[in-house]
Amino acid sequence: METTTKQLLSDLIINLKESETIKMAAMARQLKSEGKDIISLSLGEPDFDTPEHIKASAKKAIDDNFSHYTPVPGYLELREAIVNKFKRDNDLDYNADQIVVSTGAKQSIANVVLCLVNKGDEIILPAPYWVSYGAIADMTDGKKIEIPTSIENDFKITAEELDAVCNENSKLLIFSSPCNPTGSVYSFEELKSLADVIVKYPSLIVVSDEIYEYINFEGKHESIAQFDHIKDQVVTVNGMSKGFAMTGWRVGYLAAPVWLAKACSKMQGQFTSGTNSIAQRASITALSSDLTPTYNMRDVFLKRRDLMIEKLSEIEGMKVNKPKGAFYIFPDVSDFFGRSFGSTTINNPSDVAEYLLSEAEVAVVSGVAFGDSNCIRISFAAAESELTEAVRRMTIALNKLS
Repeated sequence: METTTKQLLSDLIINLKESETIKMAAMARQLKSEGKDIISLSLGEPDFDTPEHIKASAKKAIDDNFSHYTPVPGYLELREAIVNKFKRDNDLDYNADQIVVSTGAKQSIANVVLCLVNKGDEIILPAPYWVSYGAIADMTDGKKIEIPTSIENDFKITAEELDAVCNENSKLLIFSSPCNPTGSVYSFEELKSLADVIVKYPSLIVVSDEIYEYINFEGKHESIAQFDHIKDQVVTVNGMSKGFAMTGWRVGYLAAPVWLAKACSKMQGQFTSGTNSIAQRASITALSSDLTPTYNMRDVFLKRRDLMIEKLSEIEGMKVNKPKGAFYIFPDVSDFFGRSFGSTTINNPSDVAEYLLSEAEVAVVSGVAFGDSNCIRISFAAAESELTEAVRRMTIALNKLS
């Protein structure tokens, strides 16, 4: 009997879902290579270049021969810079032995999940959530528990909703603020109410993904680790990609109780070992320098957000809220379900995304990828001229549906 290649693959990789954001971006690139004038609003990547002083630091690190293996949890100087950042920006007290630097925040999250989840453990995901939370959870023997939200409550869960799903099997709560894909930001009061529930479940660990911390349009960023009665239950995840336009440098980090930080370092030691040496040296400079370039980027994103809210709100049938952070809008497009144009019938947000790609040549991402069945994610990390043209095309295409 002949063996097929699929039979050689593990069940894990066969069942693992491809990242929808990466998939849509790849489709957009393919269509562009075929001569299509695609405007891609699918990937979560700042369209800015890394600031010059950070690049200069990396060049110096090469000249200074930082070319050898690095400690698995990261250079001590970088971990100390992260400790100082947490104190400076978040008033959080950590020690260097509580910090683990990884190849991106995604690896930080994977380390935590793989270190904690056993068969039957429950992983709580307020939905919508970043696509990789669900995929990483699926790599374990744990059970995903989704808490659905909607545009009417700005896609945020309440303390009562969290308490209703927690039990002795609850092992992880993973959420982001500012949120990918919705741009929602939890306030101090909202986080405090969640903390008062979390403390009732001492076996529950919270992964607070704060990668969009610096892209916050409403003032001070609030971290759930600030509440002393649950700090030992919180893992704070962050990284260099969004706030410093360093996506390709692949540097993320976490702060956790010492016992969990050691476990994550052990796990990472068998996967990637230490993060790239040059990227780490550049990150020391980024975290220790003036943040004016970061805040300048934030101000540009704010202007784009307001432009997109204005333009998208003019599309009949599209429901838009006001995201307070990140660089996404997550409009409800359920009003278009059941409508048709030509041979195309819209039944769900995936159909909307595919229709916009083919009819408007605009790439967005279906909310289904994020655990939501009514919305699409639109990134406004693009030039204003591109955003304006994209919405013009979307308007024409969606108005054809009847």
